[in-house]
Amino acid sequence: MGNQLYGYARVSSKEQNEVRQVLALAAFSVPESNIFVDKQSGKDFHRPEYDKLVKKLKAGDVLAVQSIDRLGRDYDEIIEQWRIITKEKGADIVILDMPLLDTRQKERDLTGIFISDLVLQILSYVAQTERENIRKRQAEGIAAAKANGVRFGRTGNPLPPNFEETIQRWRRKEIKEKEALQILGVGRSYFYKYSKTIDKIRV
Repeated sequence: MGNQLYGYARVSSKEQNEVRQVLALAAFSVPESNIFVDKQSGKDFHRPEYDKLVKKLKAGDVLAVQSIDRLGRDYDEIIEQWRIITKEKGADIVILDMPLLDTRQKERDLTGIFISDLVLQILSYVAQTERENIRKRQAEGIAAAKANGVRFGRTGNPLPPNFEETIQRWRRKEIKEKEALQILGVGRSYFYKYSKTIDKIRV
């Protein structure tokens, strides 16, 4: 049985700074030597430090992360990693910014574990539904704009399906301009031109 406290931090590009996450883990008393950090770039999702961490986890250990989305790039993957850590490894998970997502219970109380799993499923469902609604609203907006004679793209093609979502992430400063261009596969002038158009067609 293990009794180690580990922490994991992830940023989605080399330009982003992991300091905020690392400070939160340190404030939770995670030893510096037990904090693992991955930096990604573009669409690359190799996580060598996370893989090392999971291999180290033993039953009774605790893994702390600042936010639930640090566990995966989408919510299907988050649920799978949650299962591996809590069920296969027998370790606990603590999500620092969501107190309900804390599987630590005295004597491994099954009710507490069930509640944490249920909360995770609900959050996953809400996030997935919101992503689908964003795509639906975008498609409806583009259709309405086309009906009014608005053309998109260099040859009138629709915008990339994740264009509005990526624009909003960029505006919230979650990703840099360079990363947004890589995700969408478009040039800088195209990016700025149609980021303004999005506001006009949102319904």
